Parts: sequence; C-alpha cells; structure tokens
Amino acid sequence: MVLGNGRLTLFSIVVAFLFGIPIGATIYDIYNDTSVDFIDSPLDEAQLIISGNVFIDGSSTVYPITEYIASLFMDRYPTVNVYVGISGTGGGFKRFIMGEIDINDASRPIKDDEAREAYANGVDYTVIPIAIDGVAVVVNKDNDWVDYLTIEELRMIWMPNSKIERWSDIRPEWPDEPIKLYGPGPDSGTFDFFTEYVVGEAGASRIDYVASEDDNFIVQGVANDKYALGYFGYAYYIENRDRVRAVAIHDGSQPISPTEDNIISFRYPLSRLLYLYVNIDSLESKPQVKEFLLFYLRYAYNASLYVGYVPLPKLYYDSVYALIDSGVYVGYVELALDWVPKVLSTYDR
Repeated sequence: MVLGNGRLTLFSIVVAFLFGIPIGATIYDIYNDTSVDFIDSPLDEAQLIISGNVFIDGSSTVYPITEYIASLFMDRYPTVNVYVGISGTGGGFKRFIMGEIDINDASRPIKDDEAREAYANGVDYTVIPIAIDGVAVVVNKDNDWVDYLTIEELRMIWMPNSKIERWSDIRPEWPDEPIKLYGPGPDSGTFDFFTEYVVGEAGASRIDYVASEDDNFIVQGVANDKYALGYFGYAYYIENRDRVRAVAIHDGSQPISPTEDNIISFRYPLSRLLYLYVNIDSLESKPQVKEFLLFYLRYAYNASLYVGYVPLPKLYYDSVYALIDSGVYVGYVELALDWVPKVLSTYDR
C-alpha cells in the first residue's frame, strides 16, 4: 500500500518527508493523526502590527466554516476586519475574477469561462480544497413513503420541462399529492454541482420551484410542508435533522445514506469537495490575508467538524499550511486528490 489511493507522486513523497509520514501509510492511518499539531502561542511583534481588511464572498455552503474561523481570527487579531459575504459560488466568482475580493468560498471548481476572465483581468489565484461535503436530498419528517431515490428519479424530478408534478408520477404507489420543490438558486455552486451530476448539464433545471441562496429558507420550506422535497449541503441537514429527513440515494447497487463515513469515502453519490479560491496578489501584498489563510488552515479541521462538515485529513491542512508559509502556492488539489479515497474519480464528474 502507498500513501493515499495508490498513486505515489513526487508531491506525496515531499510531503511525507516534511511530516515524517511513512511512505506505506494509507489515508486511514493518517486521517486523524495529531503528530503535527499547532499550539497557540503569544503573537510575535510582526503579528501584533497586522491590520486591515480581508474581503471574502461566495458559497453559502462554505460560509459556516469561513464565518466561524473569521470570528475566531478577529478575536485574536482585533485590528483586522474580515468581511464574509454569501452571494453564492457564482456570485462570488463574479467579484473574485474582477479582483474585488481576496477569497472566494466555492462549492464547485471554477468554470473555464470564469478562469479565462480572471486571466484576462490579471487575477492569478490558487485553489485550496478545504472540506468534503455531500448534497443532502431531504423531505418532511412526516413523509413516510420515500425510502430512497435513484439518480434517474431525481433527474426526472429536476430536469427542464419535467412532467413530474405529483408524488405518484414518480412511483404509482406513492401519494397522489403535488410535490413542492425547494432548492438553491442559479448563483449557487450547489445548484451547479447538483444539476451537472443529476441532470447531466450544469445549470439545467426546471424553473417551477422555490429557489433561494439561503439554505435555512429551504430547510424551513421543507419542514413546513409534508409533500415538499429539497436539497442543500450536508452541514445544513446535520444542523436541522430534527426538522427534516435525509433520503438515501441509490448508487446502482444499494441505497446509500448521507453519513460522514459514506461522504468521506465518496460512496455517497452526491459527495464533493469544497474550496477556497485565493487571490495570489492578495496573499503576497496583504499580510492580513496571508495570516488569515494560515489561521484558517490551522483551525479548518476542528472548525469543519464543529459546523457539521467532513474535514480532510489533519495532515493535509498542516501540509498546505507549511507550503503556503514557505511561499508555495500550487499543488493543493493534487494533495487532496492523492490522499482522499475515490476523490480522483469524482472530481471532474
């Protein structure tokens, strides 16, 4: 066995050397390793004089992690203001590629046209996988007929010009009652991911549903309607599992529920990575941005758990911390793909 999924890369060897990881270690051996630990210490003189603003926008899915870490950071660095917006992945990218913000929270990779516009605008960036998430498909707690849904059934429900109007249109033994649908709006990375994976084309969706960039609004809608169905990020489901019920998704052989184990292994069909896109000019010219990013990586593992997400391996965050601290701004996606089982085969789906 070799580090990660069997691809022994030069990058893996370098990281293994830096952190004393046995080359034969698997992801399961190192996932919760605590040998590389950061201990809070008094701020040094350089840190004490850091001030200014950090501007962040983007995904409502990534927002809970970023907002929580930002609040911790501002407690420790009271002369720095961190502004965290929530305009959706696409809305954040619109600002990011214009150079208006330092960091974009993203629940999908940047699109080709967005990357081209960033290049045209002189915006160079690095991308950091920050956590693993699953898109939860949810129904009302009083819904006692849906045991699981297949990807094909989800496609029939959500495709453009869908003919599905009632639960009995999906399976004839289900209630002859109208379905009320809730989901993210078109600026959401969750919308892009879901439509691409389920419908087969990013952005292709029926339009006769209640759309919102606020996941809490979707939770409330499903919780208040026995015949509702919606989808949003796993963390919001965990936070509201006393109000809504997650539906297992059939992977072709068996129904798979959105549990931490199934998401981290990517057995759950709607698993995905979450990202930070960081403006490299901001990293190099604004000390407060680099200090915030290092702080983020220091606490990302515990913060992800705290807000209900599945973290990447602890040594992954520590490795990226060391690379950024030394001025290396590439290779983080490769590192995540190398360490997390099955991520490689699902990254571009």
